[in-house]
Amino acid sequence: MRILALPLAALLVLGAGDALAADHQVHMLNKGAKGTMVFEPDFVAAVPGDTITFIPTDKSHNAEAIKGMLPEGAASFKSAVNETFTLTLGQEGVYGVKCTPHYGMGMVFLAVAGKPVNLDTAKAVKHPGFAKKRFEAIFAEMPPNN
Repeated sequence: MRILALPLAALLVLGAGDALAADHQVHMLNKGAKGTMVFEPDFVAAVPGDTITFIPTDKSHNAEAIKGMLPEGAASFKSAVNETFTLTLGQEGVYGVKCTPHYGMGMVFLAVAGKPVNLDTAKAVKHPGFAKKRFEAIFAEMPPNN
């Protein structure tokens, strides 16, 4: 009996990491609390292994990685328009996301998984139109431990 219990216990411990990962839901909206063309929320503090599910609550939105705003080793991504998309935060750091059709209108999102190891690099990225102002506001509102 003891021989069977050890492998079972090992499986339970190994699988516990996935069970503890959180899924953060982000809605893609034409209008939200912070104005038009927004991700809501526009910032998520997470831990590596968590997921973010982008939900196209309103039509014509997607989620795409912003070049220069991903941690080292994180794969770039681009979801289809009008499709729910789940991003796994596999690396520690800052993740910048845009809605491709509405980027210039300021439809941007930021996640920090663990420590923001690439924060300076992410802050240095240039953005068009209202996206620049939205990112400035998001960075200013980030909790100090991030």
